[in-house]
Amino acid sequence: MNLLKQSLSLLLSCCIVLVTAPGGLAAQADQSAAPPPVQAAPQTPEQLQQLVAPIALYPDALVAQILAAATYPDQVVEADRWLQQHPDLKGEQLGKEVDKQPWDPSVKALVEFPSVLGNMDKNLSWTSSLGDAYVNQQQDVMNAVQVMRDRAEKAGNLKSTSQEKVSNQGKTIVIEPADPEVVYVPEYDPWLIYGAPIGIWPGWYSYPGLFIGGPGIAFGFGFGIGFFGGFGWGWHHWGYDWHHHDVMFDHHTYISHSRVFVNRNNFRGGGFHGANGFHGGGARGFAGGQHGFATSHNQVGTHSSAFSGFNHGGVARGFSARGQSSFGGGFHGGGGFHGGGGRR
Repeated sequence: MNLLKQSLSLLLSCCIVLVTAPGGLAAQADQSAAPPPVQAAPQTPEQLQQLVAPIALYPDALVAQILAAATYPDQVVEADRWLQQHPDLKGEQLGKEVDKQPWDPSVKALVEFPSVLGNMDKNLSWTSSLGDAYVNQQQDVMNAVQVMRDRAEKAGNLKSTSQEKVSNQGKTIVIEPADPEVVYVPEYDPWLIYGAPIGIWPGWYSYPGLFIGGPGIAFGFGFGIGFFGGFGWGWHHWGYDWHHHDVMFDHHTYISHSRVFVNRNNFRGGGFHGANGFHGGGARGFAGGQHGFATSHNQVGTHSSAFSGFNHGGVARGFSARGQSSFGGGFHGGGGFHGGGGRR
């Protein structure tokens, strides 16, 4: 009887192995045959032109600050909220308090232009898409700025005024303040200023003081930058090297150390390694590292923008279309925000 029981047990075991083995082998085969994760497609020239349309006609140094700061959307939101909480700070006192903050120099510099900073906060999906594009398609972004300036010039909407100086250096259009100590931010409708209408960015919020109806350009109050001249992040530390398509900071190529975006152009087995100081591995400063932004907007086209498609690099998908609803629950301090743009 014992021998019979042992024989039956052995027979049943063999049957179980034979029945389950094909499924296990098939599952292994399916896993090995699975294609690698698809990386986000680059944005087309037309998409990039739509992306830079709201800022392409700003002075060169301001465009440089915006592109650099867009790689730190978390700090942009924090800086704008901080500025709203300190309305009494003005001039040099404001500069001293900003200098104490742990933000990147580009974000600190934008405090000089509260309407620009506020626009980046309220249109956070656009800001995030701009930062993503700057990380992964820097030269294409620079080219898009020049294309849009050329279009505005041909439409008769970009010319020198008492507020800013427009000059042509070969095929490059340069925009500078007419007075080196006073900066005017042009006000215009980015979807009409370039001649043929451009598709409006999905969910776009027309920030007061930056946009006017119609195809022309207007100028409001100038921003005096002398109060911030003594700080290492002030206006005169920023510029453009159009020849090399580089943002310049303190006379050197600007290097962002943001971890919000990954450079998909530099992928090596298992991780992203950014060429310009971007390294995969998660966006520090976001609660839990995975819930930073609420999904609400998908950019038209085949590319993924603004934190989408980065789940393999450690950055959460999605973002907020409006600054008011972003980061649900707020910021968590400590080592969250890492300032200090670099130089090469």
